[in-house]
Amino acid sequence: KEFLVEISGTVVTITCPLAEGSITWELPGRKPAESGEKYTIQDHDSSPVNVTCASGAKTREMYLNARVCTNCEELDALAVTGIITADLLITLGVLILVYYFSKDRKGRASSSPGIRQRGPKMQRPPPVPNPDYEPIRKGQRELYAGLQARGF
Repeated sequence: KEFLVEISGTVVTITCPLAEGSITWELPGRKPAESGEKYTIQDHDSSPVNVTCASGAKTREMYLNARVCTNCEELDALAVTGIITADLLITLGVLILVYYFSKDRKGRASSSPGIRQRGPKMQRPPPVPNPDYEPIRKGQRELYAGLQARGF
């Protein structure tokens, strides 16, 4: 069996895995205390401590490094699930609103005074010819005489 540690605020409750006889608890800096299976540390200061529980000849030790706080709020699984679900629904709602409002704006022209409207599209100049595909000139016809024309 193992130690069972429960933390609530600044109160730490430790359950000893030894179940027979009277159990003696030892913590450094405190005098040995005799109690049942459970030992409660009131106002724990989050400092690491070695905890020992003994019953007769059997002894168990544990290194306790529990972080506690005075202003912590305990939440059950249902509350955490509700918070996450509400956050996802709100985010989804905002995304849908942004989508529908931005969808209508795409086709509209802007009425800003600083932007001038473009005139009709000007034609681009022809691209610069590639030297590998230059047209056949009159004096170079015999260079290409061996090539056969293909029917497309």
